[in-house]
Amino acid sequence: QVQLVESGGGLVQPGGSLRLSCAASGFTFSSAAMSWYRQGPGKERELVATITSGGSTANLLNDVNGRFTISRDNAANTVYLQMNSLKPDDTAVYYCNVVVWRTRYWGQGTQVTVSS
Repeated sequence: QVQLVESGGGLVQPGGSLRLSCAASGFTFSSAAMSWYRQGPGKERELVATITSGGSTANLLNDVNGRFTISRDNAANTVYLQMNSLKPDDTAVYYCNVVVWRTRYWGQGTQVTVSS
């Protein structure tokens, strides 16, 4: 079955960096577009970025443009989110997402807290 396992979250000071990872299994990873979403406290879940099967970035959230980079390693079945210049407003649970055969799958999420 499809599994998505996120890692790499934690507590970081404003201006710091984190790299999130999402290890995927149960589907043909190289053929799938992958996305990162986030849900901040009291907020709705929002799409942060998508990477196509060909490696192009799509749907990048305006607020993270120039600070976050999505990438993938098809050999490792892993998608990454490099987050730089982090702000307190980036505090959220970050989720990995994929749609396989019209079914949307989510990981368990990884908490990112940006605070001094």
